[in-house]
Amino acid sequence: MLASDSIDPRGSIAWRLVGPHRGGRVTSVVGHPFEPQVFYFGHCSGGVWKTVDGGRFWENVSDGYFQTAAVGALAIAPSDPNVLFAGMGESTIRGNVSHGDGVYRSTDGGRTWAHCGLGETRHIAKVRIHPTDPNLVYVAALGHAYGPNVVRGIFRSRDGGQSWQHILFRSKHAGAVDLSLDSTNPRIMYAALWEGGRTPYSLSSGGPGSGLFRSTDGGDSWLEITAHRGLPRGLWGKPGIVVSPANPDRVWALVEAADGGLFRSDDRGDTWTRISEERRIWQRSWYFMHLFADPADQETVWALNVQAWRSTDGGRHFEAVPTPFEDQHDLWIDPHSPSRIIEGNDGGACVSFNGGASWSSQYNQPTAQFYHVVTDNQVPYRLYGAQQDINTLSVPSRSYNAAISAADWYTVGGGESGHVAVRADDPSVVYAGSFGGHLTRYDHRTGQVQDISVWPDDPMGWAAGDLKYRFQWTFPVVTSAHDPEVVYVTSQHVHRSRDGGMSWTVLSGDLTRADPATLGPSGGPITRDNVSTEYYATIFAFAESPLDAAVLWAGSDDGLIHVSRDGGQTWHDVTPLSLPEHALISTIQPSPHAVGTAYMAATCYRSDDFAPYLYRTADFGATWATIVDGIADGDFTRVIREDPARPGLLYAGTETGIYVSLDAGAAWQWFQGNLPIVPIHDLAVKNGDLIAATHGRSFWIRDDVTPLHEWSAELSGRPAHLFQPRTAVRFRSIQGFSLPHAAGRNSRLIGPLHITYRSQDDREILLDAGTNPPDGVLVTYWLGQDAPESVALVFTDAAARTIAELTDLPRDAGLHRVVWDARYPEATAVEGATFWEGGTDGPLAPPGTYAVRMTVGESTLERSFEIVADPRVAASTEKLREQFDLLLRIRDKLSETHAAVNQIADLRSQLDAWRTRVAAHPDLVQEVAALVERLTGIEEQLIQRAPGLTYNNPIRLNAKLAALSAMVGAADARPTSQTHEVFAELSRQVDEQLARLAAVIASDVTALNQRLSERGLGAIAAL
Repeated sequence: MLASDSIDPRGSIAWRLVGPHRGGRVTSVVGHPFEPQVFYFGHCSGGVWKTVDGGRFWENVSDGYFQTAAVGALAIAPSDPNVLFAGMGESTIRGNVSHGDGVYRSTDGGRTWAHCGLGETRHIAKVRIHPTDPNLVYVAALGHAYGPNVVRGIFRSRDGGQSWQHILFRSKHAGAVDLSLDSTNPRIMYAALWEGGRTPYSLSSGGPGSGLFRSTDGGDSWLEITAHRGLPRGLWGKPGIVVSPANPDRVWALVEAADGGLFRSDDRGDTWTRISEERRIWQRSWYFMHLFADPADQETVWALNVQAWRSTDGGRHFEAVPTPFEDQHDLWIDPHSPSRIIEGNDGGACVSFNGGASWSSQYNQPTAQFYHVVTDNQVPYRLYGAQQDINTLSVPSRSYNAAISAADWYTVGGGESGHVAVRADDPSVVYAGSFGGHLTRYDHRTGQVQDISVWPDDPMGWAAGDLKYRFQWTFPVVTSAHDPEVVYVTSQHVHRSRDGGMSWTVLSGDLTRADPATLGPSGGPITRDNVSTEYYATIFAFAESPLDAAVLWAGSDDGLIHVSRDGGQTWHDVTPLSLPEHALISTIQPSPHAVGTAYMAATCYRSDDFAPYLYRTADFGATWATIVDGIADGDFTRVIREDPARPGLLYAGTETGIYVSLDAGAAWQWFQGNLPIVPIHDLAVKNGDLIAATHGRSFWIRDDVTPLHEWSAELSGRPAHLFQPRTAVRFRSIQGFSLPHAAGRNSRLIGPLHITYRSQDDREILLDAGTNPPDGVLVTYWLGQDAPESVALVFTDAAARTIAELTDLPRDAGLHRVVWDARYPEATAVEGATFWEGGTDGPLAPPGTYAVRMTVGESTLERSFEIVADPRVAASTEKLREQFDLLLRIRDKLSETHAAVNQIADLRSQLDAWRTRVAAHPDLVQEVAALVERLTGIEEQLIQRAPGLTYNNPIRLNAKLAALSAMVGAADARPTSQTHEVFAELSRQVDEQLARLAAVIASDVTALNQRLSERGLGAIAAL
């Protein structure tokens, strides 16, 4: 169990999901057998998700329960669909595959989960549940991807995961990748075992451990059927197997072998016939080999590969079934209605109710896997990264719309795997890489993408050792902080361009070990896989010092670190002696505070070593200190960053989350907050925000971590502390509004496109878009202990005049954050008032100096801060002040209007009561009625009280003022002359009605009170 944040245990400085809501690789899918709209999917590094509306919206249901994020298998109990099992760790073992920690079980439809053991399986391919006994469960475990282990094969639990039996084991090198139960007699089952694995520099698929097995007694005993008549002879690679629910005698097997293909048995595996040699259903065998039998038709079988293939003649011929994205990984077919299916691919999960003729969208799943993140210098700044399996994206940190949607994204060239770099002085120019050494220059003004590859010689099919330049899958691309024309990229060499990629110079020799044993072909021993993904002995990390352009750092994926202090003319090997030989140097972070200081994060998980490796040097690498104290064992580290505003404030990203250090790495603390458990591949700090590039949950931002700039042990011991608010920019975003009939029960429509709803734990969730930061001023405070009295914040202007007060704030010990919307108090309200446009909001505070004062009992703390204009706005401070002054006058006039309406309402209420009391006095009854009529006449000019929608009846003066306020305040600009004129006219009309009201009160109400008094009946209170 991971520790809780010690600085911010409640997550008061919350993370927000930025997006994109664009799906990533889905490894496992299931559907509810009886509720047709309910489905689940397991993501390769993003947990378990559920839909209750046929794939329109998805909600994560594993957050808070899973300790790892990679789901390899998912199963639902046919006899009790409340029971689900999740097997953790993806079994399609890519070079950066995420491992799991065993099995989780839910007994309430995914609402809660409990861990069920098998943690050392690491990668689980399939979970199968007995069709009538939800406690009888089977797990097909591949085991460790990067080394031998014995916790692999087939496991069985008879008690719902409380205990496990290891019922099929081949060797410490071979694990189970498929398992199929005969639905008519679940004692009969078929298992596929695979001897496959990885090293830091190789991928292997095949060996003596691969094969097929059959059990007829529920797994108590197994018969190997690998050598049965008709199956391939010789060495096997990866197999897949499925038994037909429509005909239990029929079994299909997909086998990687020299004479491989699709094989069929019609006698339960005793004999076989090769039914198809179609290569497209078993290419890239190590990554696919998925078979699915139609539950109702013995002739229909699916094979998932790059495309989804379906045969309706028993497997002899296949036709492609279009899906929303390529690379297909799992399929579930409703056993009761086979046209109802869910499929998982590299772009997410998709649902079909017509057998695959059409599919639900995958642009509603925030499960993108990003490799890196960089930002530009726009306002608001944008994030850039490459999403695995898809392409690059630029996503804004905030949108002028109510939420961050697909309308705000755009691609920037490159490809799925690359680094992205933005020209510092021109954010329209973006450099992006992709596998195979491809490099592009994108210009957002034209949308054109130019190829500027260092060596544009396509390497597909060739081994690393055959190439002039070895470019890693995700090779570094870096723009200089000192010269906007300079771009660096790395192969085994460092390359530099001084003209934006139009020409390149080699700056270094080979800065890797370049061991010939690591440069051979990828894949094998049966199927090669030379698509440049596995190229080794490359420079994986590169950085230029932000303080000195001559200081360059390079780290290789085979464990070497070099530094140059003369702009690349000479390089020195400064590898730490304690670093394992095949460590991958993942990140080098030159300090923004001291030119000789740098930090390094490395991984060794590809050697089956999951320890964290973080180092610090203060002397250009001459010596290194290990800095991992506080990071959990087995939580390996990919990235380390230093905050540019506080020396020694470090952030580290690991396979499960984020840590923070306040002392240059001497000690680390968990800093996860509300961020889901997910691999963190990169981090960035921009304008006081901490940005996470997750590999499975898209981009997240922890807004305003500047309180960490002040944090210290001494501060934490104080009874109270008010942190310095950072400068607030007057950003504007469209706000949401309630529209239950359009969005559904408990829903809210946010702007024109985005819907929120209340989740099962009463959280408002934005379903298909990223969340904007709050508009206004973020205020953070600390309480060393529970405050015995109330906590309040008072905001004042430069003249110490009170603007706003926030009272009854949280007073329990710890860190707290509140938001002042930077608005002056709203106008007086009227109950039930409706507006066609605008409302009672007060105006935004104009640019200037302000202060916030916190009172805790008798103690008072105060900080000043600035509010500044959006730098994109052309209006001067004087023009914005003119706008503010007019808005304040409109607000005040609206307050006068509403105060009069409320006074009339009170008078009418009293007069209605007096009608009964004076019933015996006809003259008084008549006078009361006349007075009500005169008051109503005034009220009807001030506010529209008629029932129904506003466009059924003319709006009145209050709504006109509210609309005028909305028009004047719609943009940061000087008010037009005509708005002044309209305000003058509306004010005249309001004043006219106020004068009428005053006259009625002064004469008619006074006269009526006199007559009431003369008869001893009392008096009306004219408020």
